[in-house]
Amino acid sequence: MSYLKNFPIDTLKIDKSFIDEIVVNDKDAAIAHTIVQLAGNLGLSTIAEGVEYSEQQTVLQEMGCSQLQGYLFSKPLTPELIESTFFNEEDQ
Repeated sequence: MSYLKNFPIDTLKIDKSFIDEIVVNDKDAAIAHTIVQLAGNLGLSTIAEGVEYSEQQTVLQEMGCSQLQGYLFSKPLTPELIESTFFNEEDQ
């Protein structure tokens, strides 16, 4: 926890291990919610990794998690594929 004071961070990441069963496991949900609240109290954003189902997305959004990542949105992409998929030449 002391790292939260000592390092220049702006985002806390919620590990996939808490996301996997967030819909059915009260302890995982409580931990994720606490991370979101802690981040908010410190003026930080949150990102949840490993979001695979819309139910997980709903729970995390209701908690106030700022960013989500995982297979629900996209499989892992190379930097080149990201550029060609999401940016056109006018954007660069």
